[in-house]
Formats: sequence, C-alpha cells, structure tokens
Amino acid sequence: MNPATEIENRQEYAKLLADVLPHVIHTEEENERCTAALEALVIKRNRTPEESRIVELLTLLIESFEERYSLPPAAPRDIVRHLIESNGLRQVDLVDVFGAESTVSEVLSGKRDLAKSHIEKLSRRFNVSPELFFERRPESPTSGDVQQAGGDSSRPR
Repeated sequence: MNPATEIENRQEYAKLLADVLPHVIHTEEENERCTAALEALVIKRNRTPEESRIVELLTLLIESFEERYSLPPAAPRDIVRHLIESNGLRQVDLVDVFGAESTVSEVLSGKRDLAKSHIEKLSRRFNVSPELFFERRPESPTSGDVQQAGGDSSRPR
C-alpha cells in the first residue's frame, strides 16, 4: 500500500466513517448516497490520507454494486453496427476503414472477421479502445462445456 494513504489520524478516520457510513450497497438509494459522498471527497483539494482511504473504500463499494449493470460482451460486428447507427452513418461511410462497401457488408453479416487494420482504424475513427472490437468468448467452468459449445473435439473428454 502506498504509505501516503496510510491512516495517520484514527480519530479523523473514525469521524469520516461515522459521517459516510460506508457498507455493502444493496439499493439504488444507497448507491446514490455513496456516490454523492465520493464525489464530494474527489473534488476536494489536498485530501487527507484518511479521506483518501474513504475514497478508495467508496470506490470499491460502488464498483461492486454497479457490476450488476455490466452488459454481456457483444460481438465485434454488433459493436460496429451500433457505432454506425448511433453516429447516423451508412455502410458506405466506412469504406475508408474497410476498403470496400462489400467488406463492410461481409463484416456486418458475420461472413468476415475484423482484421487488425480494421480494428486500428475503427478505434481511431470512433475514439474508442481497440479492445472493444476483440472477440470475447464466455469462460466456462469445465472443459466439457467448451467442447459442447463447439470447442476442440480432438481433446479427450
């Protein structure tokens, strides 16, 4: 742990805990209260080590609560489709990224995967992380599940 964030004044830390009352968040109201407390501390200049520790704690609690809102991974083609729609574009508008309108169509229909060059150009064009376009496969608890889902059938079961 960074020594600068070590608790130096236990009384101040205890007062902050009493004021903020941080705990595992279960409701939207609790999340809003913790978020407001966090925001008030984050904008503060020259936070004390104790305030920094409360910021750290609130951040973890809020992130844990908000994980339930995380979206399932989307296929890269669905992300490209969303970016096209949300930016009011047409397939022809991405010819500079893909080289041809037919390539855009093949990617969007799933007949063709995104190439590295497509990912680089898309991330620059839409100012997003290239990671957004990486294919994500759900992790399965056992190798048997992977095989049933179309995994390598040459592996022993």
